[in-house]
Amino acid sequence: MRLITGHARPSGRAVWTAGSAAAVTAAAVAGARAVDADSTWYRSLDKPAWQPPGWTFGAVWTPLYATVAWSAGRGLSRTRGRQRARLATALAVNLVLNAGWNHAFFRRRSPRAGLAGTLALDLSNAHLVRRLAGADRTAAAALAPYAAWCLFATALNASLVRRNPAA
Repeated sequence: MRLITGHARPSGRAVWTAGSAAAVTAAAVAGARAVDADSTWYRSLDKPAWQPPGWTFGAVWTPLYATVAWSAGRGLSRTRGRQRARLATALAVNLVLNAGWNHAFFRRRSPRAGLAGTLALDLSNAHLVRRLAGADRTAAAALAPYAAWCLFATALNASLVRRNPAA
């Protein structure tokens, strides 16, 4: 915080991190609203033995979302102009795809639509990491667990498609 004319003013990084956290939270809430892991449809799917128990998803996604917000805030605070706009756009697209997977998979009850969504998210993750690396390598590296978890989710989703061809 900087002291300006007697008032505390948040640093640019704090502002960008708070804005990123708000965007990530909105995406998390929008995505979570579509999930219905207790539905008869979802419970009836043939799932692989290596699928984690339900509670792990919340336990994993919470710190991953925090890392996305931190990384984005750090990257956005270190960019200006066109570079910042491109990074913000990459983040926005990524968050829409992230939340959209839940809608494609659970709301549409379509593992195939979910697979398409998660493949798009993986591509978006690579693009976001590349954009972040141009601004801050530490911020980009911090997204490795998020990208890895999304790749795991893609493998899980692909297994569900293969095991449930009629779904």
